[in-house]
Parts: sequence; C-alpha cells; structure tokens
Amino acid sequence: MRVVLDTNIFVSMLLGGRLGTLNDDWKAEKFVLVVSHAIVSEYEDVLVRPRLRLTADTIAPILDRVQRKAVFVTPDEELSVIADDPTDNKFLEAAVAATADCVVSGDGHLLNLGSFRDIPIITARRFLELLSV
Repeated sequence: MRVVLDTNIFVSMLLGGRLGTLNDDWKAEKFVLVVSHAIVSEYEDVLVRPRLRLTADTIAPILDRVQRKAVFVTPDEELSVIADDPTDNKFLEAAVAATADCVVSGDGHLLNLGSFRDIPIITARRFLELLSV
C-alpha cells in the first residue's frame, strides 16, 4: 500500500502514543511511505521546532530512514485545490504522482475533500483499521 502521510500524522507517528503503531507498521513494511522533496522539507521544518524538544541526534536518524525507506516522487503538476492552505497541495501532488492508495491526514482542509482523483483521503484512525485487516 503506497501512502502519503500529512505532516501532522508523520510527526504524531514518531512521537508515539496512539499513532506510534504506525511507525511500527512502517518499519514492518505494512505500507510504503510516499514523499516528495517538498514534503520531506516540511517534515524537517516541523521536527526541529523547539516545542517538540527533539534533539538533532533524534531527528537525524528519522530523516535518514525517510531518505532510505520512503519512495520519492517528483510531481508532474502543480495543483491549486486547497485555497485556504495552499501548502497542503503538496500532499495531493505527491499522491497523484505516485498513484497512492491513500492520503492520511488530520487536517480538515484535506479531509473535507474526501478523495482526490479517486485517491481516498482518510483519518489516521481509518488507516489503522485498514492496516489491521
């Protein structure tokens, strides 16, 4: 299953808690993380925020694993689907470029679409359900 994770889901997955099992599922190759350079850049920008209190020694292996294990795509088109938060378009662009099976998000701008070009946009809870089947 090829999956694009919105930044809020990716960071929550890494911080553990309820979504920590997604990290285990990724390590177990239950899904393939699809990213673009723009997505990885946003992941990194968020991970270094002081309020997360993550050290460089913690962040470096995370980003290294993304570089080694994620599938990188280069979007063929620039989308302007989400006017209220244009930065969210990068997740749709990567999903389309990869013909992803879904986009997983906690962001209302994305979730309100329901799907885009037949690619479902689902919550983390729904994604966890799909992985447990």
